[in-house]
Amino acid sequence: MTVSVFIDGAVGTTGLEIRDRLVGRADLTLITLDEARRKDSAARRDALNDADIAILCLPDDAAVEAVALIDNPHTRVIDASSAHRVADGWTYGFPELGHDVAGALRVSNPGCYPTGFLALVAPLVRAGLIPAAWPLTVNAVSGYSGGGKALIERVERDATLGFRDYGFSLAHKHVPEMQRHAGLAHPPVFAPMVARAFRGMIVEVPLPLGAMPGKPSPQAILGAIEVAFAGCAVVSVHRDRPDELLIAVDAAPTDRLDLYVFTNEAGDQARLVATLDNLGKGASGAAVQNLNIMAGADPLTGLVL
Repeated sequence: MTVSVFIDGAVGTTGLEIRDRLVGRADLTLITLDEARRKDSAARRDALNDADIAILCLPDDAAVEAVALIDNPHTRVIDASSAHRVADGWTYGFPELGHDVAGALRVSNPGCYPTGFLALVAPLVRAGLIPAAWPLTVNAVSGYSGGGKALIERVERDATLGFRDYGFSLAHKHVPEMQRHAGLAHPPVFAPMVARAFRGMIVEVPLPLGAMPGKPSPQAILGAIEVAFAGCAVVSVHRDRPDELLIAVDAAPTDRLDLYVFTNEAGDQARLVATLDNLGKGASGAAVQNLNIMAGADPLTGLVL
């Protein structure tokens, strides 16, 4: 028996990449709407209610509307928008951090920036190496595909646009997600940036180890992160220290998440770094992984690792 899946918003960047990962799978049946019906509320309602699992690749308001169209108790939802990432009744879809999506009715897909931040920080807060009240900062640069159609069109239209620094209101929509799921008492100061590369992401959290309570050692920091992701096929914790980490302009898709701990010789400063594909583990790959788990399939089916 196959699992029926409807991707609401299948023509957007995230939806298209999810569809590419699902096409041809014998264990799934894809419910599709043609161009004339994909924005028709009645057709969408039918598709949402006919699906075993619906994946929402929509703006936040439209995702909330889509959930409201579901009027049966069995359709399960993976929401790739940010509408429900801190909402009660929703399971956060980051299984490597212990979130149980297997039996969940409503799953919120993590954001791309929070994926890197939480992989680095959540294990350290849980281990007591970062106090929950410690003032954290996070610096991150993403490929421009993360900004959706408007930013993609802007960058590809304007050849002079090389780098974008933004979020100066300090109220980025990812911040509540970072704070809640890392278990922090205060929101981190978040500095997001966009590079002229279609996909890819580097997320960095600096830590003044020598000034922190308990003065955690670099070995303790690295060890706690290694323990958190031991045996994980998607997340790799590296002990090597490359001289540089790059985002390639023409990077190939990947669903991997790679973590690094860089420290100075004295061991009193650290830079925690995550690299990932903002469209892979940061969006579509995570949605497919959650779908696999919810459907009882191999979690890695369809992933590029």
